[in-house]
Amino acid sequence: MPAAGRRPAWVEGLDDLRAAATTEPGRLRVIGAVLALLVVVFGAATAWQVTDRATAADDVVERSQPLTTDAASIYRSLADADTTAAGGFLAGVEGSKATRERYDRDIATAADLLTKAAQSTRGPDGAGEQIARLNRQLPRYTGLVETARANNRQGLPLGGAYLRYANERMRTELLPAARALYEAETERLAADYDDATARPWFALGAGVVALGALGWAQRRHYRRTNRVFNRGLLAATAGSVAVLMWLVVGQTVARTGLTESYEHGARSLRVLNEARIDALQARGDENLTLVARGAVLTGDQQDFYEVGFRTGMKDLVGTGDHGAAAAKGRLGAALALADDEAGRGPVREALTQVRQWQARHAQARAADDRGDYERALKKVIGADGSTGESFDRVAAGLQAALVHEQEEFRSAADDGRGALGGLPVGAGVLAALAAVGAVLGIGRRLAEYR
Repeated sequence: MPAAGRRPAWVEGLDDLRAAATTEPGRLRVIGAVLALLVVVFGAATAWQVTDRATAADDVVERSQPLTTDAASIYRSLADADTTAAGGFLAGVEGSKATRERYDRDIATAADLLTKAAQSTRGPDGAGEQIARLNRQLPRYTGLVETARANNRQGLPLGGAYLRYANERMRTELLPAARALYEAETERLAADYDDATARPWFALGAGVVALGALGWAQRRHYRRTNRVFNRGLLAATAGSVAVLMWLVVGQTVARTGLTESYEHGARSLRVLNEARIDALQARGDENLTLVARGAVLTGDQQDFYEVGFRTGMKDLVGTGDHGAAAAKGRLGAALALADDEAGRGPVREALTQVRQWQARHAQARAADDRGDYERALKKVIGADGSTGESFDRVAAGLQAALVHEQEEFRSAADDGRGALGGLPVGAGVLAALAAVGAVLGIGRRLAEYR
């Protein structure tokens, strides 16, 4: 407790500061301290906000985009396994070794990617729940497929029922979970893009304030001394301008590269993955049309799998004439997003093969409707001139387009995040030097009062 009638020490300190500020040396000390503080805040804000954006850009390239690709591959592997199982079932006991190996490879790929995703996923975004759901359901599905094969080898009609049940499990459990996982990873990728391309408004504002204060201090110095330059303040201004220009240019280049990687990489990859999924589901429905032989109907008494095939084709190429279809379907969207001929060529080829696939499918359906099952079967799974051949060419075209767009994404994203390299450290160093320059400049002016 202060003695009666005596003011607290902090009040006296404020009075001393107030009295000092009424003199020119006192004012100069305050100005020097404020300038140094503003420049340091500017440098710290730049380092902090750029580091956040560089980390998000690294996450885009190294984590979220690869995880999105893995999620799409899980979906593709599961859908391809289901399609291959149906194709092998149609071939009966003469099903090729290659078909069995392809199915086993798809299941193994899905299992491996699920393990990888479980290790890499982060946060309560639902991805972990879907991974657990897939891990529970996958063994049940493979068990049903093996039972269907065992019955089919013995010539028992029950094999078809088991295969349809396996397909139902795939449609209602596995693929929806894989889709949900893909959507969760896609949302995470979008969030990382937003973080990486957000403008560093606080750092920009701090830079403008620091430069404004430095300009005001130099103008005050000129008006009071008629000296045009103060070397310390000039050096502080030059350092602050360098940091601000580096920040503006680096962020602009980074945003441009990351935006390009999204527009001509990530978006294209998403559309191409969707097109590949549509093609796989259409192929699976086509095979199951012959497996079920009308045993599964929709509410309006249409073949359930034939309706699914037509829906898949509509999603791929749209409806209407060739030009309108290309504009509306997934392949048309992929064609529009590709920014060079290397990307457009495989998509055009896939579109051509889908048209051929549709024509061959119509021939197979016509044969089946006439009761010529063997001809329909040959048209669907035969070695030459079959819909399976067309499907494989569609898949090859889409895979080539995916590889190209992945390279486009990586190149643009690396350019974008590279523009931020060194900026946090450089901003910190330049800001520290600018703060020293401001203090020295004011100190030189103070020396004139000694």
